[in-house]
Amino acid sequence: MKKVKFGILFLALLMAFTACGQEDKPTDPVIPESSQPSVSDPVQVSQPPDSPQNVSPEIIVEDDSLPPREGMVRSRLTNEWVDPGVADTRPIAVMIPNEVNAIPHYNLSKASVIYEANVESRMSRMMAIYEDWRGLDKIGNVRSLRTYYAFWAFEWDAFIVHFGGPYFINDLIAKEDTQNIDGNLDSDAEAFFRTSDRPAPHNGYASGSGLADVIARKGYPLAYRNLTDASHFRFTDKLNPNALTQYGEEAKNATYIDMSGCYPLTRCYFEFNEADGLYYRSQHLSGSSDGPHVDANGVQLTFKNILVQYIKYEELGEGYLAFQCHDTTRDGWYFTNGKGIHVNWEKTSDYGATRYYDDYGNEVVMNTGKTMICIVEEDDNFTFR
Repeated sequence: MKKVKFGILFLALLMAFTACGQEDKPTDPVIPESSQPSVSDPVQVSQPPDSPQNVSPEIIVEDDSLPPREGMVRSRLTNEWVDPGVADTRPIAVMIPNEVNAIPHYNLSKASVIYEANVESRMSRMMAIYEDWRGLDKIGNVRSLRTYYAFWAFEWDAFIVHFGGPYFINDLIAKEDTQNIDGNLDSDAEAFFRTSDRPAPHNGYASGSGLADVIARKGYPLAYRNLTDASHFRFTDKLNPNALTQYGEEAKNATYIDMSGCYPLTRCYFEFNEADGLYYRSQHLSGSSDGPHVDANGVQLTFKNILVQYIKYEELGEGYLAFQCHDTTRDGWYFTNGKGIHVNWEKTSDYGATRYYDDYGNEVVMNTGKTMICIVEEDDNFTFR
């Protein structure tokens, strides 16, 4: 049972009352039509009652209507312009731990989409989806897989990169369509290497060239296999950004997003920068100082879109978790450009994309750029302001 605060319950009722008299709302051109809203149970989010409203961030918008070079196409992960060879190559989904002995990460800032969810002992683990990966010389470090990450990797038709995993991943890995590269297998070992600067298991990394060699030897196709949806996220371009203004006061100010109630060991948070319109990630790991989440390349992790996705879960014993990735009944939040709206999400098949909808039934229009997806256990809380 969710712990609903009075302010949020009042807000949900107010949203329902307002929407009933405004059937044509929202009217932003990036969302061409809308329907009568449906009100879902309020989520576990603390919104300060005195937060300023209707503050429009001053974001520098660049003209990306034409590609920088002839022949470039839109990325299906970010909507940025990329070379056709990059766009036509399946991504990799790399399992990356996020604990004090695992940082700094290498090339994590180059991932296009990052998922974060808890594993055992309330540690969080990331899965980084890389689009342009073949030229990366050091990725990771790399750790073990859990089944729920595999279902999210399937949405991108990604090669799953990991070092083994608990026994309950075996059936999923053995499926005919699953294509993975496992550092614990002798047949896949050339894709990985270990360093001497950290103790095992925190010193295992993958290289793009090594992964490409193993993929070729195993006969995995680099081209998409037509198993996934033709498009994943729904995007708008940079000249026509979705500032969430079409939702009026339903779009809440969200310049600071604190996930510490969901990830108690990393205690990560995001701060919005009005100058470039991006959310900058920081975290506080036990035994480490509070500060920007910077990878070994010296780049802080930044995102244009942040999705918070509430999800059902159960404990399997020995701390292991199982998340219900396939569902049509859960909700969450979408944040971009310093604002946030309540959303509902659906995933109905292994390779089908998780879809996010506003309370009017419209699929959320994402802004061009990188996306962070925070997977939140249904009885946890996070705050924003």
